[in-house]
Amino acid sequence: MDAPSAGYAFEYLIETLNDSSHKKFFNVPRLGGTKYDVLPYSIRVLLEAAVRNCDGFLMKKEDVMNILDWKTKQSNVEVPFFPARVLLQDFTGIPAMVDFAAMREAVKTLGGDPKKVHPACPTDLTVDHSLQIDFNKCAIQNAPNPGGGDLQKAGKLSPLRVQPKKLLCRGQTTCRGSCDSGELGRNSGKFSSQIENTPILCPFHLQPVPEPETVLKNQEVEFGRNRERLQFFKWSSRVFKNVAVIPPGTGMAHQVNLEYLSRVVFEEKDFLFPDSVVGTDSHITMVNGVGILGWGVGGIETEAVMLGLPVSLTLPEVVGCELTGSSNPFVTSIDVVLGITKHLRQVGVAGKFVEFFGSGVSQLSIVDRTTIANMCPEYGAILSFFPVDNVTLKHLEHTGFDKAKLKSMETYLKAVKLFRNDQNNSGEPEYSQVIQINLNSIVPSVSGPKRPQDRVAVTDMKSDFQACLNEKVGFKGFQIAAEKQNDVVSIHYEGSEYKLAHGSVVIAAVISCTNNCNPSVMLAAGLLAKKAVEAGLRVKPYIRTSLSPGSGMVTHYLSSSGVLPYLSKLGFEIVGYGCSTCVGNTAPLSEAVLNAVKQGDLVTCGVLSGSKNFEGRLCDCVRANYLASPPLVVAYAIAGTVNIDFQTEPLGTDSTGKNIYLHDIWPSREEVHQIEEEHVVLSMFKALKEKIEMGNKRWSSLEAPDSVLFPWDLKSTYIRCPSFFDKLVSTVLLPKSQLHSSLLKMPMSYCIWETLSQQIIYHLLEASLGAVLLLSI
Repeated sequence: MDAPSAGYAFEYLIETLNDSSHKKFFNVPRLGGTKYDVLPYSIRVLLEAAVRNCDGFLMKKEDVMNILDWKTKQSNVEVPFFPARVLLQDFTGIPAMVDFAAMREAVKTLGGDPKKVHPACPTDLTVDHSLQIDFNKCAIQNAPNPGGGDLQKAGKLSPLRVQPKKLLCRGQTTCRGSCDSGELGRNSGKFSSQIENTPILCPFHLQPVPEPETVLKNQEVEFGRNRERLQFFKWSSRVFKNVAVIPPGTGMAHQVNLEYLSRVVFEEKDFLFPDSVVGTDSHITMVNGVGILGWGVGGIETEAVMLGLPVSLTLPEVVGCELTGSSNPFVTSIDVVLGITKHLRQVGVAGKFVEFFGSGVSQLSIVDRTTIANMCPEYGAILSFFPVDNVTLKHLEHTGFDKAKLKSMETYLKAVKLFRNDQNNSGEPEYSQVIQINLNSIVPSVSGPKRPQDRVAVTDMKSDFQACLNEKVGFKGFQIAAEKQNDVVSIHYEGSEYKLAHGSVVIAAVISCTNNCNPSVMLAAGLLAKKAVEAGLRVKPYIRTSLSPGSGMVTHYLSSSGVLPYLSKLGFEIVGYGCSTCVGNTAPLSEAVLNAVKQGDLVTCGVLSGSKNFEGRLCDCVRANYLASPPLVVAYAIAGTVNIDFQTEPLGTDSTGKNIYLHDIWPSREEVHQIEEEHVVLSMFKALKEKIEMGNKRWSSLEAPDSVLFPWDLKSTYIRCPSFFDKLVSTVLLPKSQLHSSLLKMPMSYCIWETLSQQIIYHLLEASLGAVLLLSI
């Protein structure tokens, strides 16, 4: 709906933005005064949409007043909501688009112009549910020694492959700079190995070469298997206005929604209004992390919105979640996200909005916020809303938002009081319920020594390990005699003498998998390594260290942020891409270590950022295994033991003999967030944007009709023209100007809102004939 004509009841609220853009908007705060000021931010978005779309029929003035009186009307009244846009995935998108294709047929039959039938609001459709894994290969580094064979050969899997001495980057657009043989030759000592059948890297610039073989093969099968569906989607994107199709191979619906489709503030015909979205994916809620109101609904509700109708919802309760305090310096993003999620689940927020406020919100990065919002299904909330603030604006700037639009966005959001500001002490909104989470109560932890569910706070690690030595053999015990718990065995390794004891770390593996694929924790490990090397700390050479990124993208951002050489300096060199240490594929420990373990019957330890740590999993002579975040893996490797209290005991000493503690080299969350925004977010968003705008070769070459009406295949068992238009008989013809008053007098048997198919008919006839046929079916 056009904003000024739809919101005629509140035209007096229309103002011009006080900046160079001269855009118009509804200044909704003028409507409510003090009532508006105490509304939760999420309810303010509902109210703005109600004001802008108030036509006296689908959205009545009474509905607007009910939302304004949210404090007394919550949970008691239903209100309509017009989202700014719709997001479909292909499973639920196919019936919706087939209905629109059928509308064109019906309009043609009734003598109208089928070209006028289009969705009433912007509709994005992502083809992300049609992929099946027909091909998969997992190349694993089983041994440190290189094997034979040709790197390009796609036959049987083998261990580490040695690359040819002169491998050029082949002009890949992902590789910055030139990779000539001279540069490569001078750097051939580093990263000269590549795991077969994994994303190939330019060995000099460490940029991932796109599209590994398995991706290409799976896409080929996907396009063949789903050809009919894809051709229909491509036809839809050509003939319908307001419809954009994101082709296969681009990304998942919620990620594309967040990284490419989100506007935050919509602009339509020089009118500004908040972005909002409903869609047929449970993870639509992810966009609430950047201040966009959105949640998942069913296919019928989504199609109704596409037809210009509102979503109906009971005015929800809003639980205010106040974040206070400062997070523990050793806490990672994963710790914070899981801690907040656990708390919300215990409180009980099912069927409610959750809105975050308080001084602690500014400590959360956009990655943290969107992850918390994305986990709504885990704790039952409809959505978890983070109002736009300075952190959001900074993130949007890094993703490539136009600076002029960003400035107008900030001015507009502040004008309608949708911008959260920590420095504004005028008061927080009033909520149905307020819960408090002190970020300082969230502590870093590890899991072990034998099961992933046995969590141990890092501050309790030393005492817990000593208790494990005393306990009887079991899930938490090793039953080491008290007189032997302080035994030490000397070993000679590479010309130096070292001492092993109970708790000594002999395996340390940084693995980017499961929760630890979060860029922040991998970057934290790299920054910690950088500070450790600069402080003169080293990892003992007998410790079996390794770095196994989850993809070439991880290598890319570790390299571009400048931390990869420091990880290598500590022994955490890239060993390949795939499951390695956590499935037991660790190279054998040195004989000196093995003999010492047997001689002293030592309980030595492995520390890894994987997901499995059963006894003997890493190596049959390593009895205690702990799961930890990547930076803690590096920290324990430097310490050389888990039998340490990081708060009171140093990791080592620098060149002057000064003690270096973990807090001296642990990167702050601000440091990690800055690197994350500058080196991860920008490159990822840029790559996605280029991928969408450049297009997919298979999608571009896919043949599809461009006719006004879809050429139905009568032999198809999948896409058929719906039959509910076949027996339409027109009974009344009304001009649009008489529609609203006449409908109120009609018996319910003729009411066009009775079924979805009748809603469809109303929309198509209104659009194409300028009048409405009331139809009986």
